[in-house]
Amino acid sequence: MIEILVIDDDRGILDVVRKALSREGYSVTVLDDPLKLDEGQLGRYQLILLDVMMPGTDGFSLCRRIRDQVDCPILFLTAKTEEKDLMEGLGIGGDDYITKPFGLGELRARVAAHIRRESREKKHAVTIGGVRFSMQEHKAWCQDREMGLTKAEYAICEFLALNRGQVFSKERILEHVFGFEGESSSSAITEHVKNIRAKFQQYGVNPIETVWGIGYRWR
Repeated sequence: MIEILVIDDDRGILDVVRKALSREGYSVTVLDDPLKLDEGQLGRYQLILLDVMMPGTDGFSLCRRIRDQVDCPILFLTAKTEEKDLMEGLGIGGDDYITKPFGLGELRARVAAHIRRESREKKHAVTIGGVRFSMQEHKAWCQDREMGLTKAEYAICEFLALNRGQVFSKERILEHVFGFEGESSSSAITEHVKNIRAKFQQYGVNPIETVWGIGYRWR
């Protein structure tokens, strides 16, 4: 059974989220205090939902602390919508964010899409434009060095690279890579691409090209 961890200081939200996701067949663990987290148990979860604004330890700080310990998607529950806040969350290893207030349909769709992407079975590797993709490990290498891409960043690179030369809008990338639509997540694609480019810049390459007014493509 898929296990999900939800951390939010609002017990009302925790109750709603737990009931909604439990109905989908997930095993849901909820915590109303990030200081109660047993980091030794992190490896059991396939997805983590973190509230951003919490007393004691905020969601961004907690994500920084646990990102190296977990390989699963981390999604933020946040009332923040400013670009700098979204950039911070995605830049420290978050995979997506859900803006409060959110509908239960959106919550279920986002969670299901990330779980589905994690469960896809891929068994081969391919090199495109000087970047080697391991589709089983969900990792990429450039100049024989691992890129250290997050799950979301890897998924975007793999999708664009496998469709090299084709131009895709942010909404199309969102739909094909993550399997859901939404204005906030569409803007998340922009932030993910910025982070991807920063990582490739270390190697003097920029494989993702912006086609102004349309979207992105792999060179």
